[in-house]
Amino acid sequence: MTAGVWPLLPSVLLLAAMALVIVFAGVRLTRVADELADRTGLGDAVGGALLLGAVTSLPGIVTTATGALEGDPGFGLANPIGGVAIQTVWLAIADLVYRRANLEHAAASLENVMQSLLLVALLAVPVMAYATPGLRLGWIHPLTLLIPALYAYGLVLLRRMHDHPMWIPTHTSATVEEDPEEEPSDRSTRRLWALLASLGLVVGASGWVIGQAGLGVVQATGLPSGVVGFTLTTAVTSLPELVVLITAVRMGALTLGVGNVIGGNVFDTLMIAVADVAYTDGPVYRDAGPISLVLLGGTVLLTTVLTAGLVMRDRKGIGFEGVLLPLIYLGTVGLAVISR
Repeated sequence: MTAGVWPLLPSVLLLAAMALVIVFAGVRLTRVADELADRTGLGDAVGGALLLGAVTSLPGIVTTATGALEGDPGFGLANPIGGVAIQTVWLAIADLVYRRANLEHAAASLENVMQSLLLVALLAVPVMAYATPGLRLGWIHPLTLLIPALYAYGLVLLRRMHDHPMWIPTHTSATVEEDPEEEPSDRSTRRLWALLASLGLVVGASGWVIGQAGLGVVQATGLPSGVVGFTLTTAVTSLPELVVLITAVRMGALTLGVGNVIGGNVFDTLMIAVADVAYTDGPVYRDAGPISLVLLGGTVLLTTVLTAGLVMRDRKGIGFEGVLLPLIYLGTVGLAVISR
């Protein structure tokens, strides 16, 4: 870690300021991406993955790259893993907001189930890389190249499934198939894309500040960098997903909101590759330490519980997944702290 790390008080204040910036931009991103998903014909689930998932992940991308470039592999790797974990917990919070039925029941979508399975596959790659730390291709691990390849192939499968579905979820009185139609704005599609890009630039720039502030918290407090990256900085960088999810649920765009979280999680696995590329001292998995493996295992468990919830579709209440997700998250953090 470089000597120019920020002191604790400015770091905390800047984290709070960036949280406000990200919340403001996240509200705007919801409505712009929702309208673009309709205009482009992508559908709510795929639109959530491609548009919201990518743009709202920009703060995390920059934060991850900042940590890895500063020479802290644990911080760099914990950010994308923590992003997947905390964003999954956001769904339990959204379940409390949507009181008509269980959110995973109402937002029935085969694409979201497929994205969850794809996420499990992508999270398996760094586990294999951890087990083979001696493999190198330049300074990165060769399995890192598999992450973007799997992601791209997953998008192909999602598009094929969207166009020609072979399975259809059972519709009930609580199922919300599409979000309610709203009056289209008079903004051109080109202007909407420009607005999406500008908002993405704002939240992306905030990611650098969050990364530097997070490293300042690590140095000032002595906490494991993996735990800080898994909890504090990802809680801030993942606020767009929470804001988008709550706003989408309140708008009635349930599939878009859930698709944003799961699609954002799938997109966040690309940041694992970013961390490995940005950390130039060797494969990031080799130097990240055992805490990162604990965090990765907990995140895989969170994802499987969410997938089970999407398949089982408890009709009322927050469902078993709504109870288990925050408990697993807290248990993972606690295990990482005591194993330091």
